[in-house]
Amino acid sequence: MVKRYLSLVSFDEALGLLKSSFDIPGRTETVPVTRALGRVIATPVYARYSVPEVNLAAMDGIAVKSRDTLGASDQCPVTLDDVARVNTGNILPPEFDAVIMIEDTWETGGRFQIRKSAAPWQHVRPAGEDIREGRLVLPKGHVIRAFDIGALATYGIADIEVTSAQVGIIPTGSELVPLGVRPQPGQVVESNTLMTQVLLESMGATCMRLPIVRDDPVLIEEALGHAAETNDLVIISAGSSAGTRDFTAGAISAIGELIFHGVAVKPGKPMMLGKIHGTPVIGLPGYPLAAQTVLREFAVPLLEYWGLAPFPNYSVRARLATPLSSDIGFDEFIPVSVGRINDKYWGIARSRGAVVQMATVRSNGYTHIPARVEGYDAEHELDVFLTTDPANIERTLIFSGAIDPVLEELGNLAHDQGLFIHTASAGNTSAILALKRNSCHAAPMSLPAFSIIRECKTLVPYLESMDLVFVNIATQEQGIVSAKEIRPDALDAVCWVNSRRDTPTRLLFDALLASHHLPPSRIRGYENEAATPGAVAAAVRAGQADAGICSEGLATSHGLLFLPVAQEQYELVMRREMLSDPRIVTLIELVQSPAFKVHLDWSGAYSTALTGRIRNLSSDTIEPGTPSSCNR
Repeated sequence: MVKRYLSLVSFDEALGLLKSSFDIPGRTETVPVTRALGRVIATPVYARYSVPEVNLAAMDGIAVKSRDTLGASDQCPVTLDDVARVNTGNILPPEFDAVIMIEDTWETGGRFQIRKSAAPWQHVRPAGEDIREGRLVLPKGHVIRAFDIGALATYGIADIEVTSAQVGIIPTGSELVPLGVRPQPGQVVESNTLMTQVLLESMGATCMRLPIVRDDPVLIEEALGHAAETNDLVIISAGSSAGTRDFTAGAISAIGELIFHGVAVKPGKPMMLGKIHGTPVIGLPGYPLAAQTVLREFAVPLLEYWGLAPFPNYSVRARLATPLSSDIGFDEFIPVSVGRINDKYWGIARSRGAVVQMATVRSNGYTHIPARVEGYDAEHELDVFLTTDPANIERTLIFSGAIDPVLEELGNLAHDQGLFIHTASAGNTSAILALKRNSCHAAPMSLPAFSIIRECKTLVPYLESMDLVFVNIATQEQGIVSAKEIRPDALDAVCWVNSRRDTPTRLLFDALLASHHLPPSRIRGYENEAATPGAVAAAVRAGQADAGICSEGLATSHGLLFLPVAQEQYELVMRREMLSDPRIVTLIELVQSPAFKVHLDWSGAYSTALTGRIRNLSSDTIEPGTPSSCNR
């Protein structure tokens, strides 16, 4: 029987039910102060003694009775008979009430002369100056910082009571293998519960991960029942969809109550909430992005509601680089890469596929499209919630264009200089539109000769409408990529995967076919378009096609055969004004560095003869000046 989501609760309703259906556990634990960083104080903390406990000298000098110094001046110096020599931090003898710095005294025969009177308690740290015994140090609910730990130790507090929650985590799925085991075809490394444990423990929860449970209703029921008896919260991963081996909903219903199954959220629709022995049970979807969304938008707020440490929440207002659609009726959460370009923040949406974990790895934030909204046009301003240190955004470069493995090494070098490169895959036309909109710092593009670019009618007007410069990254061979050897005179004998229209590789393929007098209609797979050159190589490696056109670098990284056809320049295209941005200056210096060229030469897939050259659009003329002279 086919299972269906008969009804979906809304995002707000699901969050409300999660908080209202269960009692707050109120669990606390006592931890050493050295392990209290980031934890939330459960009960107010009071000083166990005064600091300092007695009066202390605050300077090196002599302890005096202030009344004995009255009238001292340059014209009428006073010689003191009753003093005590003290150093900073020494206990002040009880008969004295002031300290005179040693450099303000003149010693003769063991007696001290002064020429300025001392005020009462001058240069003295009085008892309890920092804090007095029994006074409040930190209130309930305070999140402990590193500097707080030093103060707590000073005030005699070695252990501290903090809020906590006991969380049981259950991975399910017969296809799962544990971390450290290479999966066989059809298997996958169990990662969702690892992510869950690390995330919730960062908030102060104590997590217990159970061994992987096979897709067996009886075993899942047993694991759920035991976990619900011993934990404040149970999170069970996978088995929440509507497949024939998704048993979680039935297991919860069999031994407890299924409050809802299915939320109008993308990704994360299969999420479920149950109650077993009074304990909340959250069912995570199996797909990684969906699981991340459910953890962040439901499990985290629940623990915050229970009093655990709040999850970091920083946001910036950013403009969308491209239109962003959404299904009405669904709250959608989309990974975004954001960076500052001139005085504005721009965001590029990442892949929304629930299975693609690299979408979040390669992003530095996410945005939320409410259920009532169908999407936003390009340049719409919205909130992007950051998943990195906010200071990193100012050091982030946004690229939109063709992704080649060479960018990874450039990114490594840039990271050493404090820069972060975020590259979103886009065809040449989309990349040029992003430059025109000024929504990216640069567009990495594989460009053939200018005469070939001229054939791309939609691209040229945009290129010519802007003052652009082209920074050469590398010269690379473009050619036929395949798993088995392809004969150039038999192009119509194999199945192809093609590139998008108006891209240089598409133009190159058309030119190749024309040279062999082959119309596109004779080519199997000609209409089968891949999103990027990297996707072309991936499709060939996966056996979805016999051949395609891409760079030698991509062929090498995918372990495929390569037959060269033509050379292209892989370049960063940018507005000339970007040459004044210090981040771009640093980037160009890295491109021109020996270390970068050495890596390219070592890979064997690139030529560095033109690497670092800066040229105009229509010629190979080198732009006058170096990067430094262009911007300073």
